[in-house]
Formats: sequence, C-alpha cells, structure tokens
Amino acid sequence: MASNDIDLSVTVWCKSSYSNGTGGDCVEVAAGLPGIVPVRDSKTPHGPVLMVAACAWDSFITTLKEPVQQSS
Repeated sequence: MASNDIDLSVTVWCKSSYSNGTGGDCVEVAAGLPGIVPVRDSKTPHGPVLMVAACAWDSFITTLKEPVQQSS
C-alpha cells in the first residue's frame, strides 16, 4: 500500500496503554482511515509509518489477546 498517497499531517495518534511513564518503547496507531491502520514508533514521531491493512491489524490484535497456552 502506498503510504505517500495518504496525508497523515492531521492524524490523531494513540499511544499504547503499555507505554511507560517516560514514553519509551511504544507504538502508536491512528484510527479513522478506511481500510488501513497506520503504526509508528512513538520515540520517532516524524519517522517512518507502517501501513497495515485493517483486517490484518484486527487479526494481529485478536491473536495478542488470546491466552498463552503452556506446553506440557
């Protein structure tokens, strides 16, 4: 997906709830763009943005929320 066709200058970014108090080691995502979820490193807000298909992002988040199965 070509990210240079999308204007992110007015995008509202949401930082991960797992962010530490100093803002390090975090990702930010932006909502409200049809069909895509922009993702960036909060430490470099003017750096590159990864554009993820919304269906792939939903699958990723669903997988993260699944309980970890312990092997016996």
